Amino acid sequence: MSLEAGATAPDFTAPTDGGGTLSLSSLRGKNVILYFYPKDDTPGCTREACAFHAAAPDFSKADAVVLGVSKDDAKQHDKFKQKYGLGFPLIADLDGKICEAYGVWVEKLNYGKKYMGIDRSTFLIDKQGLVRKVWHKVKVDGHADKVLETLKAL
Repeated sequence: MSLEAGATAPDFTAPTDGGGTLSLSSLRGKNVILYFYPKDDTPGCTREACAFHAAAPDFSKADAVVLGVSKDDAKQHDKFKQKYGLGFPLIADLDGKICEAYGVWVEKLNYGKKYMGIDRSTFLIDKQGLVRKVWHKVKVDGHADKVLETLKAL
């Protein structure tokens, strides 16, 4: 089950690119854009990451931080960030516990074959740690702009 608007965002502490770790609770007092994506350096995931990066100054003006989450490891995140100059943390959810807590680890179907994977999703979390808006099955083009519009309307 995915989280819905109004729920408290589950806290986590996880490794990030650059050899660091990050806890969601450490960002209390800021708005958080937590987006889940399937895989580093694939076409859709790259376009989404680059769109969030391009909008980073606008998110910053709205007192928000962007965090990307996938099951890729920190070394893969480092390569992805360096290749595209991404300026926000990428979280390595190696055991999938963050994906499960947010309800984005789902059964998918591709060419008749079932498998488990990440539902491309974004959660807008307010300064008090409450989920204010959820987007599932995200279509990449224009998504970062929609998230920014929603954030500004809070």
